[in-house]
Amino acid sequence: DDILTAWYGTSWCPSARTALDLGSGIGTVGMIAAWRLPGARFVTIEAQEHSVALAQKSARYNGLLDRYEIRHGDFRDPALLRDDERFDLITGSPPYFPPGSGVESAHPQKLACRFELRGDIRDYCAVAAGHLAPGGVFACVFPEEPTQLRRVTEGARGADLVIVRRRPVVFREGELPLISLFLMMRQGDLPERFRRQTWVEPALVVRATDGSIHPEYAAVKLAIGFPP
Repeated sequence: DDILTAWYGTSWCPSARTALDLGSGIGTVGMIAAWRLPGARFVTIEAQEHSVALAQKSARYNGLLDRYEIRHGDFRDPALLRDDERFDLITGSPPYFPPGSGVESAHPQKLACRFELRGDIRDYCAVAAGHLAPGGVFACVFPEEPTQLRRVTEGARGADLVIVRRRPVVFREGELPLISLFLMMRQGDLPERFRRQTWVEPALVVRATDGSIHPEYAAVKLAIGFPP
């Protein structure tokens, strides 16, 4: 989650007046983004009551209540977002396993993080597309594996979104990337020549071969207020 928010906040267009976090969990992405974007107003949506309570506690502790609204419910419920609500930045960390396709944790929060209990990447893309401000971006993280890449590509296309940037993430130098960071925009907000191409950035390496934090990732951590 910290990789996702730092990647947006240190590149391309590191500013937003309004932000929305879908399936926000305990609020990690929203909190980091709020620190990085001190002038922005935030809305987060989370379905699990326990996670909402923890997110509210964090918002109070960090003095964010004047610009940080936490909504409880399934983000697919149209009642949770007004039709006219638009956001410059929308973030999400979608689950990526269909129920029954793997070992499911007995812990409800861990289960919902990995398994598609309340929608999948298509739902994230659809809701994001419906609430992006003109020129706004949707940033999310999803697995790099070819089948999963196809799913996120199809999800974006189905919502009339274009993946304008993708950055693979390597957790240890020399290994294959396991996830990628995606930046999407509405097709209608882009010139024609940018609608059919994705800028694939060099991989972001988290740890060097000796296990130490990679220098570039150390810079990412500093950019969002964490020690390297």
